Amino acid sequence: MNRLPGTSGSHWMRTAAIPAHPPLTEDTDADVAVIGAGIAGLSTAWELSRAGRRVIVLEAGRVAAGVTGHTTGKLTALHTTVYDGLRSSHGPDAARLYAESQMDALRHVAEVATELGVDCELEPRPALTYCEDPEGVDALRAEAEAAKSAGLDASFVTETDLPYPVAGAVRVEGQAQFHPLKYLRALAADLVARGGRIHEHARVTSLDREERCRLTTSSGVTVTAESVVVATHHPVFDRGMLAARLTQHRDLVVAGPLPSGQDPQGMYITTEDGKRSVRTAPYGDGRLLIVTGEVFAPGTEGDTEGRYTRLAEWTRERFGVTVTHRWAAQDNAATDTVPLIGPLHHDDHRVFVASGFAGWGMAGGVLAGRLLSGLITAPDAPAAWADLYDPRRPGSVLRSAPAVAKAQWDVGKHFVKDRLDTVVGGDVARTVDDIEPGEGAVLRVDGKPCAVHRDEAGNLHPLSAVCTHLGCLVSFNPAERTWECPCHGSRYDTDGEVLQGPALQPLERYDPEDLTR
Repeated sequence: MNRLPGTSGSHWMRTAAIPAHPPLTEDTDADVAVIGAGIAGLSTAWELSRAGRRVIVLEAGRVAAGVTGHTTGKLTALHTTVYDGLRSSHGPDAARLYAESQMDALRHVAEVATELGVDCELEPRPALTYCEDPEGVDALRAEAEAAKSAGLDASFVTETDLPYPVAGAVRVEGQAQFHPLKYLRALAADLVARGGRIHEHARVTSLDREERCRLTTSSGVTVTAESVVVATHHPVFDRGMLAARLTQHRDLVVAGPLPSGQDPQGMYITTEDGKRSVRTAPYGDGRLLIVTGEVFAPGTEGDTEGRYTRLAEWTRERFGVTVTHRWAAQDNAATDTVPLIGPLHHDDHRVFVASGFAGWGMAGGVLAGRLLSGLITAPDAPAAWADLYDPRRPGSVLRSAPAVAKAQWDVGKHFVKDRLDTVVGGDVARTVDDIEPGEGAVLRVDGKPCAVHRDEAGNLHPLSAVCTHLGCLVSFNPAERTWECPCHGSRYDTDGEVLQGPALQPLERYDPEDLTR
């Protein structure tokens, strides 16, 4: 087993503790129930509370401890090479509306931070998408032109402040970076001060759409509300088959201290080398370099430790930085590029969703809050870009049909192949004795696929390997010691508890003695 670089733990979560909120212990009601307390959920709840609605936020774990707590904290409208693609597939108006809505979110973060008087380390920075391979230059020239036509302050450049040469880059001015948890800590506090309610460890397991929406939590407590917002990363309670239009990806993150004089003074990203994303943050008397990359689909990577090592080596070679911390983030992307923000169901305007941010959820989450609040409080006067993000948008399924087909092929492949592997002796079919401390594997026990982890003390933790979402088999991520579903990205800890949806129920626990009979 490789030695992992640095200490595990998100920089944001280590430096901005958010006060605990009580669990939900009795039935209640509200005007709007928001499921999920990441940036999209809290932004939506805060906007609705400011508009005079009675709001309750239900979070399965801790506030902002999911995707939001593991982001890189970039606030930018430049999303690698989105504008040239949008212009081609959706038209120039769509590209313009996309840019306008993203910039509106950036400005709104600055306005809210000022209003609440919060120091969330908001720093203006240009955003750059670059390439080192000259063959990528033409695509970046086209992206710069498309971004400029969409209304951004964009240009093509060949010089940057990175400590290594590039072949070319799209540079967009007027962007920013921040500390997302310091921002959300203030937002949550103000939401509660306005009468909003936040409940942690309140996983919602069912949603019934009757005269009013009725939500039930894993503890059996119910909430009734006129409207519901599903801001759970992956849209649970998905009757609109949005899951077929979303692909999952997991990014590794490493960080280490950098002298202030070596700060590259920007936010950088390239799709080369399995993606590399770079920014810095205030850190004592200097800066903290944060590098993201080594993208893979959850549940499909058997050498996560090797990926961390490659990312750490790249960081050391390019910046001379020794990695001190590491974490990982997970997000999903809509198959037609544009996030899904709006009504979850075709036949019901009471349940809304925010998903598919493709790694750009900081501005996207704030955008979702403003858009969904408007759709709920003033449905007859939607924002100019409401149609662009509407999950029911015309032509979306047709435009994304090839990507949808590929995603569903991958799901079907895992559903069948992983089961065959446990039967005919593929890579995952090992014996219990082969599992070293800290490792995990899927075995066949009494005819059933069993996910077995051996902890550092040598104790076995056997679980059903069948994901409780749609029945695919999970696989073990040794770097994070989690079980992950390759079909839709559900993640579980070694005791089977859900860490990340769309799964709502834990993996079934088995008796360790069954493994030794």
